[in-house]
Amino acid sequence: MKTTVVALCVFLSCSIAIGSAVLQCEHKELDIPKEWKDMVDPCVHSMRGQIEEELKAAMQYMAMGAHFSKDTINRPGFAKMFFESASEERQHAIKLISYLLMRGELTSRVSELIKRNLAPKTTSWVTGVEALKDALKLEASVTKKIREVIKVCEDNPTKYNDYHLVDYLTGDFLDEQYHGQRDIAGKVSTLEKLMEKHGALGEFLFDKKLLE
Repeated sequence: MKTTVVALCVFLSCSIAIGSAVLQCEHKELDIPKEWKDMVDPCVHSMRGQIEEELKAAMQYMAMGAHFSKDTINRPGFAKMFFESASEERQHAIKLISYLLMRGELTSRVSELIKRNLAPKTTSWVTGVEALKDALKLEASVTKKIREVIKVCEDNPTKYNDYHLVDYLTGDFLDEQYHGQRDIAGKVSTLEKLMEKHGALGEFLFDKKLLE
């Protein structure tokens, strides 16, 4: 008898839980005013494109980190630097997604942002200098795309200037981009000089410096 009562309680509990889950799956369409959503379509579209660019850059840096992690390459300093760069690019994408959500956008087709072809263009490099030069080109490309987003959101066909977004991209993103580009350019200069004087030993010493 006791076993039957316990079984009945379990069955009822499961039924209630399932019933509640079903009830919570669908909601009626909410009547929320739309006036607070003031981003224009061209600006939203360009921001979505920039999210894809940041994710592509992250995948390219992942490929760089993986390459220099190989036992046949074994440059842990380069691997560490490029994996950290991949994390930074992912964070940039997350920040852009968060911004769009704050403005009431990106509430649909979110999964499309990560379904595109994000495969890296290059997966191997002969030297660290070659990889650093590719990284500098990659950062310059991302910077150019951010400037294009700013242009669209600042002066679009509707003549609507999204001051807040333009200020956000200019102050947070472009500032970091320019500092990052200068840092990579300096690394290219230093490493080329080391390799000119010391060859492979110069790259080895530079890699150790990157670990600090």
